[in-house]
Amino acid sequence: MNTTLETTADPSPEELAFLGERLAAFNDSDVGASGRKTLAVFVRDENGKVVAGISGYTAWGWLYVQWLWVDERLRGQHLAGRMLDAAEREAVARGCHGSLIDTFNPKAAKAYERQGYRPFGVLPDFPVGRNRVYMQKKLLGD
Repeated sequence: MNTTLETTADPSPEELAFLGERLAAFNDSDVGASGRKTLAVFVRDENGKVVAGISGYTAWGWLYVQWLWVDERLRGQHLAGRMLDAAEREAVARGCHGSLIDTFNPKAAKAYERQGYRPFGVLPDFPVGRNRVYMQKKLLGD
């Protein structure tokens, strides 16, 4: 079989979906079905505009919080904690026993620690001058 190596900054959505599907099929055959399911929590203002939110998924008994954002005007009001609580409750309802989140923001790391997350790994200089901290939390209900 002849092959060609291609590097691109502009892959098609179809190509990315294909990779995801193939990796999921491999992982499912290797360790069992992930049961991957999207999970999002939103905070909306009086006009329905999103002013804070979490996006992630549950799979293999874990909640992975991929994105967590709070509008600057609403920071310091414990919205992150309330959103994490909501996401964790849903994750437990889905049968999850743990949660995973990462950050390179020291203030965010402290907020996650207040929510019960504990560091388990650090990647130095990602980005340069910061440490990316990987954190986990055992979820109740298992």
